[in-house]
Amino acid sequence: MRQYTLGFILVLLCACTGQERMDQAHNYAHWRHYLGDPARSHFSTLDQIDTTNVQQIQLAWTYRSGGLTPGRTTQIQTNPLIIDSVLYGVNPAIELFALDAETGQKKWTYVPEAKDKTGLGVNRGLSYWESQQPDQDSRLFFASGYRLYAVSALTGKAVTSFGEKGSIDLRAGLGRPIDKIAVFANTPGAIYNDLLIMGTRVGEGPGAAPGFIRAYDVHTGAIIWTFHTIPQPGEFGYETWPTDAYQTVGGANSWAGITMDQDRGIAYVPTGSAAFDWYGGDRHGENLFANSLLALEAASGERIWQIQFLRHD
Repeated sequence: MRQYTLGFILVLLCACTGQERMDQAHNYAHWRHYLGDPARSHFSTLDQIDTTNVQQIQLAWTYRSGGLTPGRTTQIQTNPLIIDSVLYGVNPAIELFALDAETGQKKWTYVPEAKDKTGLGVNRGLSYWESQQPDQDSRLFFASGYRLYAVSALTGKAVTSFGEKGSIDLRAGLGRPIDKIAVFANTPGAIYNDLLIMGTRVGEGPGAAPGFIRAYDVHTGAIIWTFHTIPQPGEFGYETWPTDAYQTVGGANSWAGITMDQDRGIAYVPTGSAAFDWYGGDRHGENLFANSLLALEAASGERIWQIQFLRHD
């Protein structure tokens, strides 16, 4: 039986009185990163709700984000951010919204020009960056379709100095004709200083794009470094593929997301299979860096180490 959800209904639960909820409003500003922190540990230090009062939880507010597609299964996978008492999320139509985290009242919405063409409506979350300068600049990054957008966290307007009037094409910079490949980013990138480090979702059949890891300048959208998960001539691991495989083979991408060790400046990057799935007769060898965990210098993209869990998937 096909199952349908009723769109995204975001519910804030509270086991305290109205006054206590207001007094504790500042505690809502503790989810600045996708899955909680740069390590993506899913952990929160909040302690308002525990085993002594969980049975007292009551509905505080509901926000219906819209974005349903009639006649299709609709899903939402977004892990919202909560920053300075503002909740940021993405609805099933991949439209960005900001709410007052205490009341659920909408502050603004942002509708990207490039709509998701996959029909899946999958967006797992956002990346948040704020300036260390006194200009109070703060930005949200998220992808819809093949474009990555930069939006002002304060106003909900496109940051027009980023890329092409506020967005960049994720298909560019992969060494393949952009009109021949499909590239998306369902999982948000990792922030390191002024870099946004991105993995992508690519095709799984013949002609798939390569899953290179790229770091973008958060100000301009320029690519600062690229790590070739399918190595190019002269790079470590090139001999584990057929000659010039980097020009024809795709995949070996990080669709699941990237974990950051901010103190050490290390990005941990898991990768999936090389394309195409279910058949590897045209890619003999160990196929580094597919099916691996990579440790990369976040500032430069230089490889520190890798573990390949499965060879020639």
